[in-house]
Amino acid sequence: MSEPIEIPRDFGRQAFGDDPANYDRSRPEYPGWVWDTLALSCGLGPGVATFEIGAGTGTATRRLLAAGARVTAVEPDTRLAAFLRAESGGPALEVMGATFEDVTLPEGAFDLGLSATAFHWLDEDAALAKIARLLRPGGWWAAVWNIFGDDSQPDPFHDATTVLFEGARTSPSAGRKGTIEFGLDAARRIGALERTSAFDAIEHRTSRWPLVLTADQVVALYATYSNVNARADRSELLATLGRVASEPPFNDRVVRNMTTSLFVARRRV
Repeated sequence: MSEPIEIPRDFGRQAFGDDPANYDRSRPEYPGWVWDTLALSCGLGPGVATFEIGAGTGTATRRLLAAGARVTAVEPDTRLAAFLRAESGGPALEVMGATFEDVTLPEGAFDLGLSATAFHWLDEDAALAKIARLLRPGGWWAAVWNIFGDDSQPDPFHDATTVLFEGARTSPSAGRKGTIEFGLDAARRIGALERTSAFDAIEHRTSRWPLVLTADQVVALYATYSNVNARADRSELLATLGRVASEPPFNDRVVRNMTTSLFVARRRV
């Protein structure tokens, strides 16, 4: 069997902006414990200077703002950046339409950095080196993913539709050689943080939870996937997914097993 081919980063950074409103509605929120951890362990709170990488439509941004943080959101897709400004704009939010590699931010000026289900689109070592420069000593870095899948439990809808994705290009989040998901590969993520020699107090936490969807919600959600948007037969694929979800044995009720994975690390003093 040939190795899966990764979707190019340049495509991935523009793969989600055709329908920002649907992306915002369809992508699930991050569990409350993620924000509790950032508040209790990483200093998230009123006035905290924060940068966010790959902010998208603002699923995580809104939670940062609700906690009182001052947020500089970096988003390379101009359509998503415009949606974020329109929906969440205010004096505490600055949206910068640029890639993280190209954006210019003040070094040593931030208390917290975050990337929510986006960090896999970057060159990890180069990005972490820049993140370390942006954080003040004692500041915190956090990377979180909502991952669609949990190998410890049966996933009937995934099993029923896997054949539809055979031979398709994969997101970098799928992990090298299509094995461990990027956001779950703790050994590699922690190893990359340690290679910088810039971080300590590294921790990894996960939780598992069910996402219950109607057939229409399945179609709307899968329409936000980069590996679906990379397909020439996207419309036909989405229609088939909706049909499978609406018919027996699912009957308009699909349960996807979700895993949320959070890495946090402190900038060495």
